Amino acid sequence: MDVGEKVIEIIAREQHLDPSGVSIDATFEELGIDSLDGVNILFALEEEFKIDIPDSVAQNMKSVRQVVDSLTRVVEGKDISDLAAMAKGSGQAARN
Repeated sequence: MDVGEKVIEIIAREQHLDPSGVSIDATFEELGIDSLDGVNILFALEEEFKIDIPDSVAQNMKSVRQVVDSLTRVVEGKDISDLAAMAKGSGQAARN
């Protein structure tokens, strides 16, 4: 199972949705995910992937694709400060 499939599985489980109804291109708004739901999903992702997701990255995750892209970078061992800067879109270093 790749990162995208796992993210979809976790989002569907946490939101009590049919995984077939969760598209990689769906936004959290389209899926009815509010900020509290997002925190629960974040915890589930961190537990599943055994990683810590910085707040600066998590706050900018607004779609399934953004989550998949961010987690793929982390799983591949990319520099998390690059990931945080990319999520902010400003090129600033992450605050950790």
